[in-house]
Amino acid sequence: MKAIVIEKSLTSVDQMTVQTIPDAVAKKGEVLIDVKAAGLNFFDILQVQEKYQIKPPYPYIPGAEFAGVVSAIHPDAKTPYKVGDRVFGSTQGCYTEKLSCSPKSLLPIPKNLSFEQASGLFITYPTSYVALKMRAELKAGEWCLVHAAAGGVGLCAVQIAKALGAKVIATAGSQEKLNIALSNGADYGVNYRDKDWAAQVLKITGGHGADVIYDPVGLINDSLRCSAWCARVLVVGFAAGTIEKIPANRILLKNISIVGVHWGAYNKFDVATVAQVWKELLELFAQEKLVPVVYEKIYQGLDSVKTGLNELAARKTFGKAVVAIGGVPTNSKL
Repeated sequence: MKAIVIEKSLTSVDQMTVQTIPDAVAKKGEVLIDVKAAGLNFFDILQVQEKYQIKPPYPYIPGAEFAGVVSAIHPDAKTPYKVGDRVFGSTQGCYTEKLSCSPKSLLPIPKNLSFEQASGLFITYPTSYVALKMRAELKAGEWCLVHAAAGGVGLCAVQIAKALGAKVIATAGSQEKLNIALSNGADYGVNYRDKDWAAQVLKITGGHGADVIYDPVGLINDSLRCSAWCARVLVVGFAAGTIEKIPANRILLKNISIVGVHWGAYNKFDVATVAQVWKELLELFAQEKLVPVVYEKIYQGLDSVKTGLNELAARKTFGKAVVAIGGVPTNSKL
């Protein structure tokens, strides 16, 4: 089979190479997946450069999200899945044609979603869902400000906030990306490159400010200027590259809650919530109240992963960037 194999720390994803290695087999207690598509993530770039907190031993295969078909099941595996089932999930080593993983890492692909759509679900949607519904307790009619609203988690947040009945203000760095957010449910769009973007948010809300602020970028300090009384500010990530220092007096003056969101830690500390989140999300996908948005340029084949990651880092993509693997037709639901 073919896979991207990392044998040492890289200085650039351009150094990644596709190799032919022995076919993966179903390990004890696991299932074998024929990978049809894989999601591209910014942390993949950090990982191959040894700049990410998860550092697999060499050699390893990068990539963390996939969608595919169950092709074999180890006799010791306890699983509801059978050979031929369409599944998606997350594990280390997704930039490959085949992989073995725990059944606990898998979920069924809704019938109305393609492999490409499903390959980018496992991290982005639950992150945004647990952030908005459970951490911020976003209510119908509230104002929700979503930063980087055309990005992977941002676009999910726009859709989820609308599904929860909120009024959504999207921010992005270009009109093209704002249009993407607006076409996916945002009520208003503001370019965060404008010096007065916070004032624009206040004007849109009639001076009320944003009740919930969803920030995967690192714009908290500026966002506090347009936050409402008792606002909940969600710390989702630091895509801008800087971890902010927040003056505590500003938090006090408006009775603001700064709320951290670490979806990955729920598997360790709150498994029951993980099951609840996925049950609710799968229902929303089936009802098409949430529709995963895949970047219009689907990267074809493992050789194109480096191109996709470079374009992701350069902010040329929107929604979820994915790579089709194994000769899968674009948007295949078969």
